[in-house]
Amino acid sequence: MNKAFTRESDGEDDEDDVALPPLPAGGRNYLTPQGYARLRGELLNLIDEERPKVVEAVHWAAKNGDRSENGDYLYGKKRLREIDRRVRFLTKRLEIAEVTDPSVHHGGDQVFFGATVTYEDEQGTRRTVTIKGIDEAESSQGEVSWISPIARTLLRARIGDVLQLATPAGVQEIEVLAVDYPAPAA
Repeated sequence: MNKAFTRESDGEDDEDDVALPPLPAGGRNYLTPQGYARLRGELLNLIDEERPKVVEAVHWAAKNGDRSENGDYLYGKKRLREIDRRVRFLTKRLEIAEVTDPSVHHGGDQVFFGATVTYEDEQGTRRTVTIKGIDEAESSQGEVSWISPIARTLLRARIGDVLQLATPAGVQEIEVLAVDYPAPAA
């Protein structure tokens, strides 16, 4: 039998394998109020502004004769399909959205959704991440999705906790140094 179809170990240490915390059940789409507003704004913009403009352009292009060689018509139809696909996606995501305001934990020392967490790894490197929703996390801004390995490891931890983070390079210990939440709106 080909080795690709067997579950035998190659003799490597399996002791370094740390299982990730399980994903929460229920298929929820957690979002911050700002993330929900941004997605809803995008949906409304697509429905109220973008789609009507493209429909008008396609209608105009259709009146210009042979549709098989009409670039405006073909591009417009393609763009219309893209808009409709995005509208369906956003509608489904917003239907299952659970808006969670992280400011309710302001002043707390435990990591929950919406927390900005500073942690230090074994090499002494400090990193700061903010735990956000799947549809709103921007990695370039230091934001991670709540289902990412680092977020799943950090969730429910407290300041001073030393955690085991499974990485492609192996298991690393990280220590939670600070937990911050946005201040409640006045």
